[in-house]
Amino acid sequence: MYQTYILKNGLKVIHEEAPTKGAYCGLIINAGSRDELPEEAGIAHFIEHVIFKGTGKRKAYHILSRLEDVGGELNAYTTKEDTCLYASFLPGDYERALELFADIVFNSVFPAREIEKEKDVVIDEINSYKDSPGELIFDDFEELVYKDEPIGRDILGTEEAGRHFDRNQILAFVSRNYKPQRMVISSVGNIRFEKLVRFVEKYFGGIPGDTSQAERKKPALYIPQQRVMAKGTYQNHCIIGNVAYDYRDERRLPLSLLVDVLGGSGMNSRLNLNIREKYGLAYNIEAAYTPYSDTGLFTVYFGCDAIDLEKCLKLCRREMEGLYREPMGQVQLRKAKTQVIGQLTLSADNHENTMLSIGKSFLIYNKVDSIENLCQKVREIDALALQQIAAEIFDAGKQSVLIYK
Repeated sequence: MYQTYILKNGLKVIHEEAPTKGAYCGLIINAGSRDELPEEAGIAHFIEHVIFKGTGKRKAYHILSRLEDVGGELNAYTTKEDTCLYASFLPGDYERALELFADIVFNSVFPAREIEKEKDVVIDEINSYKDSPGELIFDDFEELVYKDEPIGRDILGTEEAGRHFDRNQILAFVSRNYKPQRMVISSVGNIRFEKLVRFVEKYFGGIPGDTSQAERKKPALYIPQQRVMAKGTYQNHCIIGNVAYDYRDERRLPLSLLVDVLGGSGMNSRLNLNIREKYGLAYNIEAAYTPYSDTGLFTVYFGCDAIDLEKCLKLCRREMEGLYREPMGQVQLRKAKTQVIGQLTLSADNHENTMLSIGKSFLIYNKVDSIENLCQKVREIDALALQQIAAEIFDAGKQSVLIYK
């Protein structure tokens, strides 16, 4: 049972009271790499690093040790559309964690010396990523699909841009984007909701609200692209994909089920059973679907020997085509639904993931579907709807292809 609250300044709170031994709490900000100006490429991720380097009353050491001293852990991540600070700690330390969140987000001073030191860390991260073609290809594919669009930019940014970041740029991005009405505090743990709200009001209630709305440029009309990049990799790496539904589209859940059937995390996916198990052509093959606020992206990735590339491409397309040439059989559909419902139900046992998930949902939709409601929606998916969605998203004529050789 989720409980919600909204402060006068617009900051949202969502909590699931649970008899857990640990507590899980996060501050999710609706601001990520797509909210950067062209000259700021990578700054949202850079801020994720330097935001821990000092506030008006704490040095970096004191920030890091504030929760670690009581056995807790503090983390952060950046995506295309979000920045998140989150922590795990004992239930008795909720006030300590929330006070720390408020201090970090609203009182960071971003010392110039720490900024210069962190530049080298982030540039090393950018360069190490270049040594992982199976990861780098996803960023290049998004740049291919969303050419010259903010959402297509690499979250890490570029080495050139990173070397020129300064305190004024950081403060400008924070001022534009770190606003209470674009934030949610999400929690799962053994604390009464009323007590949690008192702590949130104490440390966040006095922060001024702002009625201005973030404006994001909707990606231009999608045109399928084909590209081969010479990377000198031992294997060929390939991504096939298409734009898909945003996270408010009702077809999002049926597409997620289709992607799970095609190439989800289970070893029983169609792509894995065919390309890996039957033919032994690829060790790693997977399908994924990522919804954003105004678009979405469907991808199939695999790595294989150069001699097997065309056969793998042909087999991938054959499996996708099979999902829209004729409706899925009732036995197959029932099995797919059972698998997805099982995955959803088991995921609820991970309290940290639940905390992040309900926070993101409340930030986007102003509500959260219970696991029971989500499972019921899965049960109601019919074969004809899946066939129509597959015909739209899996059509080879609409897909872009990126190959590393």
